[in-house]
Amino acid sequence: MASPSSLLGIRGQLMDAPEFGRLRSWRDGALIVDEGRIAEIGEYDTLRRKPRAQEVRWLHSNSVAVFPGLIDLHAHIPQYPAVGRSEDGLLPWLRRHIFPLEKEFTGPKARREVPGFFSELARHGTTTAMLYGAIYEDTCHAAFAAAEKTGLRAIIGKVMMDVGSYGSLQPRKVLSISLHESEALCKKWHGAADGLLEYAFSPRFAVSCSEKMMRGAAELATQYSAYLQTHLAENHEEVQKVAHLFAGSQDYTDVYDRCGMLGPRTVMAHAIHLGERERARLAETGTAVAHCPTANLFLGSGIMDLADLRGRGIPIGLGTDVAAGPELNLWKVMRTAIESQQARAFFVEGNPVPTAAGVLHLATAEAARALGKEAEIGTLDIGKQADLTIMDITALLPYRRHAQAHTDMSAEDILNLCVYRGGPEAVVETFVRGRSIYRAVEPGLF
Repeated sequence: MASPSSLLGIRGQLMDAPEFGRLRSWRDGALIVDEGRIAEIGEYDTLRRKPRAQEVRWLHSNSVAVFPGLIDLHAHIPQYPAVGRSEDGLLPWLRRHIFPLEKEFTGPKARREVPGFFSELARHGTTTAMLYGAIYEDTCHAAFAAAEKTGLRAIIGKVMMDVGSYGSLQPRKVLSISLHESEALCKKWHGAADGLLEYAFSPRFAVSCSEKMMRGAAELATQYSAYLQTHLAENHEEVQKVAHLFAGSQDYTDVYDRCGMLGPRTVMAHAIHLGERERARLAETGTAVAHCPTANLFLGSGIMDLADLRGRGIPIGLGTDVAAGPELNLWKVMRTAIESQQARAFFVEGNPVPTAAGVLHLATAEAARALGKEAEIGTLDIGKQADLTIMDITALLPYRRHAQAHTDMSAEDILNLCVYRGGPEAVVETFVRGRSIYRAVEPGLF
């Protein structure tokens, strides 16, 4: 990180996607970071020669690609050790693998594991993550503390369940205690670390929550201007169970709507099996959606009608959904977002397939909009906070070709390399507000 008396200069193939499907790039470009924000952007040679009162400390070279920091809109901290455990559908998977794992995620065990989770996020090039903990207050405190130490931008919530809870408390006590503990966590952490940490009230989903719990979570989120996150219409069996449990509601989305949970500070994960009325209501209320294609395919949940939801103006970002999603690699999620829509096009005539620039937009600028942070992060515009993901282009080329082998490649070619071959092995460095939170190797100085 640059000292207060100097500026930070980052050189590379700069790329962002400020609009869906439109790639913006600077070949051998550079950006200048001043006090955590992008102060200048342009061609490296031009910026390097520009006279300034302050010294510039230059990092990296034209062998790297510089992207806005990747944003993961949906993942579960306790579930990471369960990646790859397959099952016949969401609900059996939760019962047999996830609930037993989460039930034990407290005390020393949780405190040992959570720092590694945030280090993994940074190693994968993720700069912002919206996350679920377990039902335990201590786990959530430990997660916030680890996120603060790592330097990530994180929105975290204690899972709330009072129907079929994996805890040992009686349902009545679970309701009151969960609301009380969630409020206490919000008071301590919402806005902490100079705003990098925020709270999300997190009723798991309608299958495991009473109306009182969901309504209480929504009221607290409004009271504290915090976020709200839950799951919606991920799986057919889940949708049917919700219809049985809440027979007086019009549909799954209406269950949440009646509890006051829809709105621009709410992120709904999955949203695959939605009717026309539900889609219109999400759009009307400004509710955001976390699209989790790797998880949706892994559990056989279905394929989102991405074009329809996007066409209605619903803010949509991408989520790894660990552990239903098998890894924290957002590049793999971007690739699967393309391939799942290609698969959908086989049985839905005319189904649009997003380009690499389209899915990059979902993982950056659109995800920032889903969080209401489009003025701060998501693109490489001057004035935005310097959340950056730096990728080694040569690490993605077959045979790890010579450093100059990529110079005849277009920006689209380089982006496609990242989307189809990208992963933590190619992440060189990750920045949040201009501060390096992960570095694979000591970067070159110029």
